[in-house]
Order: sequence, then C-alpha cells, then structure tokens
Amino acid sequence: MFTGLIQDLGSVSAIERGTDSAIVTISTSLVSSIGKGDSIAVNGVCLTATSVSNDSFSADVMVQTLKLTSLKSIERGSAVNLELATTMATRLGGHMVQGHVDGVGKVVATQPSEDWWKFVVEVPETLLRYIVNQGSIAVDGVSLTVGEVDDEAKHVTLWLIPETLSRTNLSSKKLGDEVNIEVDVIAKYVERLMNRKGEV
Repeated sequence: MFTGLIQDLGSVSAIERGTDSAIVTISTSLVSSIGKGDSIAVNGVCLTATSVSNDSFSADVMVQTLKLTSLKSIERGSAVNLELATTMATRLGGHMVQGHVDGVGKVVATQPSEDWWKFVVEVPETLLRYIVNQGSIAVDGVSLTVGEVDDEAKHVTLWLIPETLSRTNLSSKKLGDEVNIEVDVIAKYVERLMNRKGEV
C-alpha cells in the first residue's frame, strides 16, 4: 500500500522491451532504501524491484501493464514519480493508494499561476461514479484532492500547489499527455457491497 506522497522524482535510465514484458531501470536517490523484492510505485503503478545497484533499480513490467497504463509511453530520460511502500509506522499523509491503476486519463487543460496550477484531466466514463468533489484521487501516483467533477465533459479539475509541482512530474505534463488514474478503493468496496445487498 502507498499514500500518494511522492518521495523522489526518478529518471528512466534504460528500457529493454521484449515480446511479453519490458525491463525498466530507474535511477533514484531512494536506492539505499530499496531491496530486491520491494514494492515501488512508479507513476502510480506498483512494481517489484528485481535488482538493485548503487544508483538505480530495475523492475519487470508485463505487457498487460504497459497496455493499461501510461507506462507504455515512457522512454529513456523520462521523469517518473516514485514512492516506496508504506509501513505501519508511516504517517498516512495522503490517502490509501494501492498502486493498481483503474484507467488512463488525458490532460486536457492547464492554467499556471504563481500560487497554484489548475490541472484538468479527462477520465474514463466508467470511473466517474467513484470520483466526488473534495474526494481523493491518485494521478500518476500523486494523492490529490478533487476540486470539481464535470460528468458531462468527463473532466476532473485539480489544483496543484507549488510543493506538488516541484516534487512530481505533473509540472511537465502537456495537453494530450496520458496519466494513470486510481480512484478511491473505498468507493469501489461500497459499490460492491451495495450491489450484493441482501445476500447472506
């Protein structure tokens, strides 16, 4: 489990693409805290470290993950948001993030200013029912509070503060860029329980 609070902005140093999977190597200052087998959220996708060196770690990414997430568009030199798995002693400063991407959204508008940045993402229609004003959402692994939801346009408006912009790759996103979306898992559990209401 993760909290959506990004710990480092890593850099993709190598990608080896195969028929069924890819091996991604990422340089990061967190490497001293990473061991083989550890879970790491990369742009919100939970990956497992398969090897660790002095300044980077590698992870296998299956074809299905590449197809269903924005990781399919990363390349050598891409900046990626990184977060290590939370521990029982970690403050849950963001929200409960699993690293299981629900869908891919698209950046449709940005409006920079000195104190904040308006960031609008078009999300898959199937995910809109799980998103509410002032609720939580993870965008490329970043825990954010929803500002506005426009069901008709399928747009979610977020307000990014300078701290978020300086510590994540969201500041480099351009119109049309894809981002990984993970909705609040609690909403999905509630929906399933309500759909099975009355069952023993």
